[in-house]
Amino acid sequence: MTVQSAPEAEVVQLCSELIRIDTSNFGPDGSKGERGAAEYIAEKLAEVGIDSQLYEPEASRTSLVAHWEPEGCDASLPPLLIHGHTDVVPAQASDWRVDPFAGEVTDGCVWGRGAVDMKDFDAMVLSVVRDRVRTGRAPRRPIRFAFTADEEAGSGLGAHWLVENHPDLIADCPEAIGEVGGFSLTVRDDLRLYLIQTAEKGLAWLNLIADGTAGHGSMRNADNAVTALAAAVARIGTHEWPHRIHPAQQAFLDAVEDALGIEINADSVEESLARLGTVARMVGATMANTANPTMLKAGYKVNVIPGQAVAGIDGRFIPRHADEFFATIAELLGDKVRYEVASHHDAVETEFSGALVDAMRSCIEAEDPQGRAVPYLMSGGTDAKAWSKLGVRCFGFAPLQLPPELDFVAMFHGVDERVPTASLEFGARVLDRFLDQA
Repeated sequence: MTVQSAPEAEVVQLCSELIRIDTSNFGPDGSKGERGAAEYIAEKLAEVGIDSQLYEPEASRTSLVAHWEPEGCDASLPPLLIHGHTDVVPAQASDWRVDPFAGEVTDGCVWGRGAVDMKDFDAMVLSVVRDRVRTGRAPRRPIRFAFTADEEAGSGLGAHWLVENHPDLIADCPEAIGEVGGFSLTVRDDLRLYLIQTAEKGLAWLNLIADGTAGHGSMRNADNAVTALAAAVARIGTHEWPHRIHPAQQAFLDAVEDALGIEINADSVEESLARLGTVARMVGATMANTANPTMLKAGYKVNVIPGQAVAGIDGRFIPRHADEFFATIAELLGDKVRYEVASHHDAVETEFSGALVDAMRSCIEAEDPQGRAVPYLMSGGTDAKAWSKLGVRCFGFAPLQLPPELDFVAMFHGVDERVPTASLEFGARVLDRFLDQA
């Protein structure tokens, strides 16, 4: 008797159950830990005969790695890395319409922290793999799974730790798929663009430090650290960075211009793309390097001029423009302010070409004949920054067909984060096709 496949059958339930496992990442202080989610995933894989290994650089900061090479796959091919993180940013329950950790399914959506970032993709992977094992359908090639900790705080206890301490787990994977890409953007009634991430900006979190002369608040002070720092922060925060259009960005803009029949001006890209919703903000953020002041710290009493003042800067740079970023920051600081690098990760990029890209295109078009895959550059960062250190070509491909009215960009780290159940089921079907072709 032939067993009917249903790769999307469990995806909603799995996503809901993963959300109920609170894996809030508060950074170094007070994180919930990812062990509960890692154990849950290990159990779901074990139920279909796939063994996992758990890795913990610190108590409860758990990542999972598993290798799936069933009979029927071409073992002569190198494995494909499929990765997702299990931690989420914190959520303030009082701000939400629903409990952010209840995994509630209502109004056609799964609600909760992690619904799009990124327990949705984790659930898709589990649903597809469990169905394929039960129906005896092997992937085309071996698959390596990595469900990581700490992505929301820079991956130091997750993907970067694995790369530094266990590179052999990933080094034989030439290609990878993960977040953030594969989601649809409706540009016409008869056309949806599916944005495949092929590049992401580099990251530079900086501490600006101004040293001055401490003194009484009632006295004149020409060496005030707060004044020097404030001036530097203002210069950086208001600096207009020159446009640096990455090839992935240009390809995306070309596709939108063609679809809408407009010419997009680089100086007013957000206004030009306003009809596409908040994705215009995301596109605007990838037109140039950026540096946003985010934190200030100085003094301990209002009538005491402090001897030091510190500011935090979130810097992001276009691939191949890191030198320009740091040189510009140095110019803007002035003579009395210096910077220290708190965190620095290189930009990553790959070409939108090859057999894996062909498979993405084919699988999207098979499930959505009005869909077209296009590359794009993402402003944020993912675990791809870790895997790329080992030479892995990384793509953001977590497929979702989204209703045009959903403000998808606002779902990331936002209040009332949710994902449509139909989108999850669509993604599972695309991913299932993809494993036959990848």
